[in-house]
Amino acid sequence: MQENSNNERKIRVGMVLFPNLTQLDLTGPHEVLSFPPPIEVDLLWHRLEPVTSISGFVLTPTATFDDYDAPDVLFIPGGPGQLQAMDDEKLIAFVKRAGESAEFITSVCTGSLVLAAAGLLIGKRATSHWSVVDQLALMGAEPVRERVVEDGNIITGAGVTAGIDFALTLVARLISEDVAKNIQLGIEYDPDPPFNSGSIETADPDRVELQKERGADLAEKRRTAAERIGRERLGLKL
Repeated sequence: MQENSNNERKIRVGMVLFPNLTQLDLTGPHEVLSFPPPIEVDLLWHRLEPVTSISGFVLTPTATFDDYDAPDVLFIPGGPGQLQAMDDEKLIAFVKRAGESAEFITSVCTGSLVLAAAGLLIGKRATSHWSVVDQLALMGAEPVRERVVEDGNIITGAGVTAGIDFALTLVARLISEDVAKNIQLGIEYDPDPPFNSGSIETADPDRVELQKERGADLAEKRRTAAERIGRERLGLKL
């Protein structure tokens, strides 16, 4: 961490971008982390060129992997583009390098698969989107079906909307629970969904199966990539 001119510590959060990410995986945590003055958030990519999310939301990087010093907090979002990110050598090299010195290593949704592909989750408890959480085991992690999972300095959030829960948890660790509660009130984070269908435990079984069928092709590609990376890159015997 750095200190500013008033001797207040500055916490640097590096959020990794990639094409076809899920924007809410990133913008939910970004909103929460933008409140506390000591936290400085950067969006990182190969070039200072706009990166487009899967929904067409355009994100502008503030720094590149080459010119950004190791962050205090490393963060990876998820989304379909995670599949390509897992084999992006320069991106993975940055994630490995940043993970060596980061105070916290974090992700939301399928971003945890990128952390795992970089070898940062071996032997660690972690979560991800319900459709792929089991695949973490293929790269040496211990899958956990919880909204937010903490294992030492590793904090992972489940699918998409869990990003806000994750970010509030992170703020409590970085600064204080009191500050996290103030942010929660400020953004009026008081979930009361109109339907009880937000998890595979509460949704109708037929609806769960339909979602699995719709995502089967991408899920299989992710599984194949996770198996290959676990075996060839990480040298795991599964």
